[in-house]
Amino acid sequence: MAGVSLLFGAQWPKGRNHWLHAMMSGILLHAIYLGGVWWAIHAGLASGLSGLIAALQPILTAFLAPMLIRETITRQQWLGIAFGFTGIIFVLHPKFAALGSSVFIETALPIIINSIAMLSVTLGTFYQKRFVQAGDLRTITALQYCGAFVVILPAAYFLEPMRMDWSITLFAVMAWSVLALSLGAIGLLLVLIRNGAVSRAATLIYLVPPAVALQAYFIFGETLDAFQIGGMALTVVGVALATRK
Repeated sequence: MAGVSLLFGAQWPKGRNHWLHAMMSGILLHAIYLGGVWWAIHAGLASGLSGLIAALQPILTAFLAPMLIRETITRQQWLGIAFGFTGIIFVLHPKFAALGSSVFIETALPIIINSIAMLSVTLGTFYQKRFVQAGDLRTITALQYCGAFVVILPAAYFLEPMRMDWSITLFAVMAWSVLALSLGAIGLLLVLIRNGAVSRAATLIYLVPPAVALQAYFIFGETLDAFQIGGMALTVVGVALATRK
């Protein structure tokens, strides 16, 4: 991203504080959020539980928005958030049905780490809205990755074998992680935060579990029952209500 910024003559932030704010945003959005979620799933956290924890972010965002950035949450938005969360429960119910009663005890630490990651992306969106509202997103993204690297490197050193097993699968996973998630998804989130309300951007996360269920149905042949389809419809209605001005 630094090379892209230099190639296109993108303007770098002026002043040390702007650099530090961009790096701090990267720590919250990339290192702790994405790193925490991936570690939790690697440590055995079920995807259904991870999806439910992620679905708490719009609710937490709506609660904190009036206090942190004085953003008004209307009754219509609260209704949309409630509809969206209920729909997520319907969509994820097969995942919960497959879980044993001891799963919460066995995966207590991954649940805690995933919850910290959810809190991190919530605070990261507020931090981005308040302190990194202006500037070229190409250079800001480069600085975000620098901040994330400072945190991820020691974490990798203590938690991982520090070895790369080169393979086509590794390149495919890295391409998806870098291009689709870090650049694509987080980049679009930054654009949404810059051009609109944080609470509306967060509500779009409700669309992730329904999209995953549809992909799993068509790609992996997983079942998709009427209960889940109804939950998808309820989620879409909730998101429409919460994001409508």
